[in-house]
Amino acid sequence: MKIGSVDSHMNKIKKVIFVFQELKYIIFGFIVYSTALVSCQNDNQEISRVGNLDKLPAETIVNLETLYSDSGLVKVKVKAPLLQKILKPEPITELPKGIKIEFFDDHFNVISQLTANYAVHLENKKQWVAKSNVVVVNEKNEKLNTEKLVWDEGKELLSSDEFVKISTKDEIIYGEGFEANQDFSKYKIFKVKGRITINQ
Repeated sequence: MKIGSVDSHMNKIKKVIFVFQELKYIIFGFIVYSTALVSCQNDNQEISRVGNLDKLPAETIVNLETLYSDSGLVKVKVKAPLLQKILKPEPITELPKGIKIEFFDDHFNVISQLTANYAVHLENKKQWVAKSNVVVVNEKNEKLNTEKLVWDEGKELLSSDEFVKISTKDEIIYGEGFEANQDFSKYKIFKVKGRITINQ
């Protein structure tokens, strides 16, 4: 083999080695960049997750059943499949899977009950807000249907500013806006839209 051809062959080998070294640095740089990018995304996700911690429930109860009493007498029973207590931005108790509330007289007899697909307890206002398929029935079997109802614990009042339907044994009343005492034995509709008399 000629010396000149050996030198030429060696130069080609050096060039190939140089190219591989350059590729090695490029690949290494790409790996470092990709790792930093993924790490940055993970950091952003972690910051976002931590930023939403205040909105996570501080307490969760499954199959809740609790009693409320006044002067030693049980007045209310609340049942719900799921309860979530959230403390910030304001303390609320959310019942996202529905609620059933029973109101009792002094002899622990059920005098009315309220059911809804969703409810939230605004602790600072001492109000329960029931939404979606809200139904209230009293001991006379009179029934209220609406999509939103507020129960004010302090005033012991039920109210709604939305469409309501009240069914009694004699008639069905449609209206907008409603107020009643807590056991739904006395009530009034603010804007009556129609009445249907039921023939006995």
